[in-house]
Amino acid sequence: MTSGTGKRGEPPDPASHLDARLEAKARARNRDNSIIRIVSLILIGAVVALALLNATGAANLIHSFRTTVTGSLTWYLVLLATVALIFCLYMALGSRGNIRLGGRGAKREYGNFAWYSMLFGCGQGIGLIFWSVAEPILVKNDNPLAGSVGVTANDGALMWTYFHWSLHAWAIYCLVAICLAISFHNMKRELTFRDAVINAFPERIRPGMGIVIEVIVILATVFGLSTSFAFAAMQLSSGISQTFDVQNSTAIRTVVIIVIGIIAAISVYVGIEKGMKIISETNSILSIALVVGVVIFGPTLYILSVVPQSVGQFLFNAPWMGMWTDAELNHEPLLNWTESWNGNWTVFIWCWSWAFSPFVGSFIARISKGRTLREFVTGVLGIPTLICVIWIGVLGGSALHYDEQSGGSVTSATLEDTSLGLFAMLHEIPLGPISFILLLIATILVGTYYITSLDSGVHALSSFASSDGKSSKAYRTALVLGIAGIALLLLSIGGEDVVGTVQTGTIIGAVPYTLVIILMIGMTVKRANRLKRDPEQLAAPNIHPSIDPVDLGLDPSVRDEPGEAEQK
Repeated sequence: MTSGTGKRGEPPDPASHLDARLEAKARARNRDNSIIRIVSLILIGAVVALALLNATGAANLIHSFRTTVTGSLTWYLVLLATVALIFCLYMALGSRGNIRLGGRGAKREYGNFAWYSMLFGCGQGIGLIFWSVAEPILVKNDNPLAGSVGVTANDGALMWTYFHWSLHAWAIYCLVAICLAISFHNMKRELTFRDAVINAFPERIRPGMGIVIEVIVILATVFGLSTSFAFAAMQLSSGISQTFDVQNSTAIRTVVIIVIGIIAAISVYVGIEKGMKIISETNSILSIALVVGVVIFGPTLYILSVVPQSVGQFLFNAPWMGMWTDAELNHEPLLNWTESWNGNWTVFIWCWSWAFSPFVGSFIARISKGRTLREFVTGVLGIPTLICVIWIGVLGGSALHYDEQSGGSVTSATLEDTSLGLFAMLHEIPLGPISFILLLIATILVGTYYITSLDSGVHALSSFASSDGKSSKAYRTALVLGIAGIALLLLSIGGEDVVGTVQTGTIIGAVPYTLVIILMIGMTVKRANRLKRDPEQLAAPNIHPSIDPVDLGLDPSVRDEPGEAEQK
C-alpha cells in the first residue's frame, strides 16, 4: 500500500496527505534554519579573518563606510528613530490600543514588577552604564544646543544624554517588540523576523527572502553584542583598576572577558527563566543602591535642582532634537565622519540601539502576553524612560558638579580613557568608605548588566534559527563563548583602535537591518487594522506561512494578507 492512499480503489486519505505536506514543510524549515546558521557563521568568520589578515586595511575600509553612512544617511537614521516613536504612539492610541496580545482571553504570564525588571535589564545593558557619565562630560563643551534660550552647558549635556538613552532608544525597542508580539501572540507564528514580514513578498520568493532577513538580523545582533562586550571589558577593567588600585592592562581585560564569558555561559545553560530572573533581580538591587548612594552622599542639593531643570528643557527641545540632521554640514561632501557631531553621537547610538533591538524586542515580546497594546507601549516607553532619566540625572549631574568643583578632573580622566568617567566621578564622593562601596557596586554592575544583555541576546539569536523557537543548551553556550572569543581576539590584536573599528561594525550591521524594520512596520499596521475590526480573526495554530489554513480545517481568514504581487 502506497503511503497517503487507502485500500485499492479507495480515494487517498486526506489526513495522510496533510501529514505528508506538513512534514515536507517542516523539512524545508529545518533546511532554511541550517542555511541561516551556516551563512551567518561564515560571514562572521570572514569579518574576523579579514581583521586578522589585514587589520589596518579592514579598519580603513570600515572607517570609509562609516564616513559614507554619516555623510549620506544621517537624515535617514535620525528620522527613523523619530518614526519609531510616532509608530509606538500610533499603535497605543485609539481602538488599536485595546488589542490584547494573545487575544481577548489571554492572561498575563508575569506581574508588573517582574515584567518591568526583566524588560529594563535586557534593554539597557552596558550602554547606559558606560555613557551616563561619559556623554554629559564630553558633550558639555561640544553641544549643538549651545546658545539656545535657557539652556546652560550642563543642561544641554544632560539633555542630549536623555535624548540618546531614554525615550527614543526605548521607542526603537518598543517598535520591534510590538511587531514581533503581534506576529507571535496573535498571528501564532514563530518568534522570528522572517515570520513577521515574510507575507510582504510573493510566495515564490519567501523561502529565500526569509533566509536573507534572518541572516541580516543575526549579523546586526552579533555586531551589537560584540561592541558591548568590548565596552564591558574596557569599563570593568577600569573599575577593577580604580577600586583596587591596580594597573589597568591587557591581562586584566583578558581575564574580564573570560570570567564574563563563563558566567554568561552558565546562565544560558541553566535557562532563561532561572538565569535571567536571578541576574535581573541582582541588577535592580545594585542599581537602586548605586543611585540612592550617590543621591545621599553626593551633591544632593545640586541633583535635586538639575534633574527637573534639565528634564524640562529636554521635553521642550525633544521635537527639535529628534529632527536635527545638521543640514549645514551637507553643503560640501563629508571627508571624515569625525567632522560630524551626529556621526560621533546620534548616528552611532541609534545604530547601536537598532543592533540591540532584535534580541531586546523579541525578549519583551515573549514576556508580554495578555497585555493590551496601550498597556504595552505605556510600560515599555514610560517606566524605562523614567528610570533612565533618573539614572542619567543623578550620575551625569553629579559628574558635572564634581567636574566644576575639582577644576575639570572628571573631564581629564574621561578624555584620557572614556571608560574611566563613571569611576572618576565616584572617586570624588567625600566619604572614603562610601566611595569605595559605590565603586565596587558600579564595577559589579558593569559585569551583571552585560551578562543580562548577553543572556537574552544569545537566546534570541538561537531561536531565530531554530524551528521550535528553542535550541540546545550546548548551542547557546557555544554562542556565548564565540562572542567572547571575538571580543578577546579584537582587543588582543589592536587594543582600543580595534574596538573603535568594532563600534563602526555596529553601523554596518544596523543599516541593512533598518530595511527589515520598514517592512515590519507596514505588515504590523495591516495586521493591527484587521485585529482592530475583529480581535480573534487572526488567531490560529502556529503554522508555516506557506501552508494554506484550509488544509488544516481552519477558516481561510486566519491567513496573513498575501504579498503585493499576489494581490495584483
